[in-house]
Amino acid sequence: MALLTVIILIFTLIQLTISLINLIFERNLPESGKQPGELVSVLIPARNEEKNIANILNDLIEQDHRNIEVIIFNDQSEDNTAAIVNRFVNKDKRINLINSEGLPEGWLGKNHACHILSEHARGEYLLFLDADVRAGKKLISCAIEYARKHNTGLISIFPKQIIKSVGEWITVPNMNFILVSLLPLILVRICKYPSLSAANGQFMFFKAMAYKSTEPHKIMKGHKVEDIAIAKFYKENNIKIACLLGDKKITCRMYEGFNDSVNGFSKNVIAFFGDSFLLALLFWFITTFGFVVIYFALPKTVFALYIASFLLIRIIVSIASRQNTFYNLVFLIPLQISLGIFIYKAFIYKHFNKFQWKGRSIN
Repeated sequence: MALLTVIILIFTLIQLTISLINLIFERNLPESGKQPGELVSVLIPARNEEKNIANILNDLIEQDHRNIEVIIFNDQSEDNTAAIVNRFVNKDKRINLINSEGLPEGWLGKNHACHILSEHARGEYLLFLDADVRAGKKLISCAIEYARKHNTGLISIFPKQIIKSVGEWITVPNMNFILVSLLPLILVRICKYPSLSAANGQFMFFKAMAYKSTEPHKIMKGHKVEDIAIAKFYKENNIKIACLLGDKKITCRMYEGFNDSVNGFSKNVIAFFGDSFLLALLFWFITTFGFVVIYFALPKTVFALYIASFLLIRIIVSIASRQNTFYNLVFLIPLQISLGIFIYKAFIYKHFNKFQWKGRSIN
């Protein structure tokens, strides 16, 4: 019991320290950027995105950085995605549509789409965006500014999450809780260790020269969490990367409702823990039941300090992530329960079932 108590206290202190680091140090793109002349290729894989595709294309048309080409890969959509994109193609010559010729054996759909898009891109920078993100007017110019300042081969951003239902409030904030309390984001950029890597496929901003010399989506063609794998691969090859948090420049409603969130997060939650179910379970156990151990093992004043620290971590993570602090505290218990469900579902999918996403198996 004494050893477990020490482990819980040390882990909580580490979480608090890391959260403070992510609050204090640079965690977003700059507020403004110059108007450089580089061509940026904005590359969007799209499968059944009729609800989202018009929004992101309108956002891109309004970018203050005008020298862009936008290429959409229609990945065998069964809805009106292609028809909507074609309306934009007819209005803006910077927008182009590629239709899939089928998914080759050994490839996962998104990885294949990104690779094909890269083969058609002409820009000095390649920006891979998911169709469900929303881009503020200065997103691209600020990304160029950051890439120039820090000489990065890859910038990835976890967008600010738009949360509209209780089912999302008790699930979606878990992603940032794990990320912001476990990984000092500044170290992703300044340290060379591949273990200090993170990325989010919703926003991947590559220097084209680095991308085309490595073809990371081709190398990770069968990897279901390709974004984190690419980040580690870049570090292993001494290519500088950065991982940031989103603000008004990039937002996203990632999932709609509880079931959608559970299905989505179960796909990649273990990757946040180095693909270790054991570490994921330990994290969940300590953050869910640690207070019980502290209550019975230590004086009540220490217990009170532990609870204050635990709540402070949630508050700091909420502020750094630009999420509603009140809701994250009110729904703290359901959030912990849903995190346990993510881990359980991930285990079941991995060992017993095929994971399905947009009608395709990705196991």
